[in-house]
Amino acid sequence: MKQFIITGIGTDVGKTVVSAIVSEALHATYWKPVQAGDLDNSDSIKISNLTENVQVLPEAFRLSKPMSPHAAAEKDGIEILPEQLNLPSVPGNFIVEGAGGLMVPINSKGFLYADAFVMWKLPVIVVSRHYLGSINHTLMTIEILKQRGIEIEGIIFVGDENPTTESVILKNTGLRPIARIPLAKEVNQAFILSEAEKIKNQI
Repeated sequence: MKQFIITGIGTDVGKTVVSAIVSEALHATYWKPVQAGDLDNSDSIKISNLTENVQVLPEAFRLSKPMSPHAAAEKDGIEILPEQLNLPSVPGNFIVEGAGGLMVPINSKGFLYADAFVMWKLPVIVVSRHYLGSINHTLMTIEILKQRGIEIEGIIFVGDENPTTESVILKNTGLRPIARIPLAKEVNQAFILSEAEKIKNQI
């Protein structure tokens, strides 16, 4: 049984695409606890459309505004409590997708995604994409995970190979590179299924 949280080093690094690929590779159940905005084309809907062998669970919270969860929840007149985000009981392979990054606030009382990760007690896969500043963001993400005692399964790099960047990240963290996901001109089901087949023995 393989159950992981997938988190990114920031926004727009390919976390949902990676979640789709990993979920498909494992024939896993997928869960995005909080969806903020874009409810007609949510990450859960995208995962369902992009995969063939993935069961998608409904979100715990569907918030109307595309904002940080704490702000979106406030706009909708609700407060997300930690006990409302307990992990569903899933007997097999399971992928949980975070939002944005580790330090994104879930509610106005200081409950962060990093706190949820501690609560969920699952190993984390970190998604890193190369850009100016990505070394810093990747190392900070991993440092926070380690400080909080959260197990890290490894790193998935998105985009073209960058040996200089990747070597310093791997040397400084001691983590294994799980896989590399190329950038696609079009992210469609064929791309997801192809990449899932490539990495199914690496997870």
